[in-house]
Amino acid sequence: MTDYHPGLDGVIATESSISDIDGGKGILSYRGYSIEELAEKSTFEETAYLLLTGELPSKVELEGFVKKINARRDLPEGLINLLKTLPKDSNPMDVIQLAVSSLGTYYPIKFDAEELKANKYTMDYYIAVSAGIIGSIGSIVAAWNRIKNNKAYIKPDNQLSYAENFMHMLDDSIKVTPLINRIIDATLILHAEHTINASTFTAMVTSSTLASPTQVIASAIGSLSGPLHGGANQKVILMLDEMGGKENAKAWLDERLSKKQVVWGMGHREYSTKDPRANILTGMVKDLFKEQSGEVSDMFENAMALEEACEERLSKKGVYANVDFYSGILYKEIGIPVDLFTALFAISRTSGWLAHWIEQVGNNKIFRPTQNYTGYGNRGYSDNS
Repeated sequence: MTDYHPGLDGVIATESSISDIDGGKGILSYRGYSIEELAEKSTFEETAYLLLTGELPSKVELEGFVKKINARRDLPEGLINLLKTLPKDSNPMDVIQLAVSSLGTYYPIKFDAEELKANKYTMDYYIAVSAGIIGSIGSIVAAWNRIKNNKAYIKPDNQLSYAENFMHMLDDSIKVTPLINRIIDATLILHAEHTINASTFTAMVTSSTLASPTQVIASAIGSLSGPLHGGANQKVILMLDEMGGKENAKAWLDERLSKKQVVWGMGHREYSTKDPRANILTGMVKDLFKEQSGEVSDMFENAMALEEACEERLSKKGVYANVDFYSGILYKEIGIPVDLFTALFAISRTSGWLAHWIEQVGNNKIFRPTQNYTGYGNRGYSDNS
C-alpha cells in the first residue's frame, strides 16, 4: 500500500520558480524579491508582470503591459447584460466564476496543443492573454457590485492605475486618497501569489489538461471561494462582531478553543511565525486610522486584543495571525462591502494563477494521482426486485 498524505501535506507536486516561503522565518518572496520590498516600492501591474515573466519590466515593457490590461477593462455589453439577469443576492464568487468563464466566448483564445508542443507560443503571447484576463476581472467585480445595487455600470478610466480604476468603477462615492490607493495597490500585491495553495493547485491541475486559460482561472476561483481558503477574511469580520468588545477577547477565545471551533485569520500551514503579509497590513491599518481620525476603530482594537490573546495561548503551537486577519478590517474601513472581500482576493491572485498556468504548460504532464482503495472487495450482483 502506498503512503497516504491527507491533503497532500508535505507532498512535492511540482518544481516552481515563481514564489518561495520560509515559514520558520516568516519570509515570502516573488521571483526572489521580498514581499516587503514589493509592497513598499512596486505597483500591482509591475508585480503582475514580474510573476508572469520572472523579471521586473523596463519602462517600455511596463507601459505595453498596462496598455494591454487597459484594453480589456471595459466589459462587453453582452457580459454586462448577462450579469443583469442574475439574482441580486447571488454569491459574488459564483457570479465572478460565471463571468470569467464566459470571457472566452467574447474573447476567444487560441490555445492549441500541437502549437504548444511546437513551441509556437512566445512570452509575448502569454503576456497578452494574461493581461486581458487581469484587465477584465477587476471590472467584473466592480460591475457586479453596482448591478446588484441597481446602479449604472461605470466605464473605466484608463488614466488611472489598476487600483484607482477599480475603486472608481466600484463606487465613485468613496473618496480615494493617495493612501487608500496605495493600500489597495499593496493588498493586491500581497495576495497575488503564495506558492502551491489550494486554488493555485486547482489552476495547475486544470492547466495540465491544456484547458483554456479562462477555464483555468474559473476553476481556481471556485477553489478560492471556500472559507478555509479565500473566504476567511469575511469570516474574520463576522467573528470580531460576534466577540463584542476588546475586554471579551480572552474569555471568548477560551470558549471557542474549548469547543474546538476555528479562529478565523489565525494560523497558516506554511508559517510557524506571524505571516509577513499580516505584519505589513497591521502597519497599513494604523496609517489609515491616523489619516481618517487619528483614532483606531473598535473593530481594530478588538482585533489587536484577540491577536494578543491568541499569541498568549497559541504561539507555542506556531499559530499566529495570517493575511486574512487584517485584510478584511482594511477593506471594511475603506468602504468595500464585506461580501466582496474574497472577490478582491480573486482579482489579485489571478496574476499568480496565470503565472502558474504559463509555468505548467511550459513543462506539462497531466496530473493523475493514485489512491488507496478502501471500499468493498468483489461482490456478486443479485436482483432484489
